[in-house]
Amino acid sequence: MIESTVDGRGLCILRLNRPDKANALTPAMIEQLIAAVHAAAEARALILTGVGKVFSAGADLDAARSGLATSPLWEELSGALAALPCLKIAALNGTLAGGANGMALACDFRIAVPTAKIFYPVMQLGYLPQPSDAVRMRALIGPARTKLVLAAGQKLSAQEAFDFGLIDRIVAPEELMAVATDLAEPTLGADPEVARAILKACDAG
Repeated sequence: MIESTVDGRGLCILRLNRPDKANALTPAMIEQLIAAVHAAAEARALILTGVGKVFSAGADLDAARSGLATSPLWEELSGALAALPCLKIAALNGTLAGGANGMALACDFRIAVPTAKIFYPVMQLGYLPQPSDAVRMRALIGPARTKLVLAAGQKLSAQEAFDFGLIDRIVAPEELMAVATDLAEPTLGADPEVARAILKACDAG
């Protein structure tokens, strides 16, 4: 359900492949993602995307009822992604919901198709967001808009998310992966140490 490929240039592509279930994540899938991220330690760039019309509906409902909603696996996944020294691009092929927000927020930027929606209904469901998710979202869009998503439970359209700064570019579905790959090209062609230094400089606070 998790596809991982790395080409000769060091471009790693991770795909969520459970389209019949809106790419809802089970514990096993999150563990596969964590393992794939660790295996990509030497990648030059990473693209995270999904198969079908939804990026991810978040936690699989049955798994959520069994404890996945509050599992430390989410934080382990986002932490592993954030720690990768390469460029990380979330190519959102559709709606991004719930705990799946964490992995997209841990990427360096996010591009999305026009029909994508973003929502994180923790208030309605009675769960706390993962600690780093609120921190990363606030860093991107500020406290008030973060509260709009997490406390008021608002579902953002791709355009609203772009206007807020949560999405960096809106892309036609048929161009999504080509644009993501084009964005990675300068990094793939650069000296690895220079690429990592530039990314580190961009994150320096």
